[in-house]
Parts: sequence; C-alpha cells; structure tokens
Amino acid sequence: MKSLKKKRRIQVLLVAAVALAVSTAMIGYAMRDGINFFRAPAQLAENPPEPGEVFRLGGLVEAGTIRRGEGETVTFSVTDGGASVPVRFTGVLPDLFGENQGMIGTGTMEGDVFVASEILAKHDETYMPKEIVDALKEQGVYQEPSS
Repeated sequence: MKSLKKKRRIQVLLVAAVALAVSTAMIGYAMRDGINFFRAPAQLAENPPEPGEVFRLGGLVEAGTIRRGEGETVTFSVTDGGASVPVRFTGVLPDLFGENQGMIGTGTMEGDVFVASEILAKHDETYMPKEIVDALKEQGVYQEPSS
C-alpha cells in the first residue's frame, strides 16, 4: 500500500513539473515579440541592432530637424547629446511632440534611419522617461527641470 502512495505522489510531482515547464515555455514564446529593448542614440552608434530587430529609441528631438513630408510622414532627428539618429514616422504625432522635447519611438532600423511604428511624447512639462534621463545623464547633457 505504501509503495502505491509513493508511486502516485511521484507521478503527481512529475506531471506538475512538466506542466510548469510547458507553461513557462509558452509564456516566453508568447512574449518574444512584446519585449522591446530601449536604446539611446549613442548606444546605437556603438552597437547597431540586428536587421529587422524591433526596439525602442529615445532621446530629445533635435531643434530644426522636424520636416513634414507627403501625407502623414514626418522626419526628424533624435539625440542624447552624444549621437544623433534620423527618424521617419508615418502617422499622427502626439500633441506634446516638439523640438527639444523627450520622446520614445518603437520601430526598426532601415539603413541609417530609424523607422518608427509608434511615437510617445512626454506628457507634461516636467516628466521625462527614466531611460532618457539616464541616457542624457550618461552623456552629461541632462539638466534638472526648474520648478
């Protein structure tokens, strides 16, 4: 009788371990496209992304670089003080998007141009995403907002 209980307990533990491993693998597989790594322009210059890799680019929109193209296409450059990356975006920009403002874009590199599928802008005059603040501090160009 004891060996039957022991055998059943081992079977239950093995089934639970296999179920845990399968569910972990399925979660990882489902999230593979949802994980976008943040990069600053200086990091792109040092370590270019793989072709077709989706990632997030963030920094400040350079003054004088916003150009409206045909339809909803907009080109501009993003900088962190150490490097600058040209960006192309087709779509409606956020209302708070502007020169010398923080932004984060999601997209891929096509040659030397970052083609954004989504653009996020800071939501008030004092907020800036932590990743951008860290990148700007690393380059020595970050200034604390005045209150």
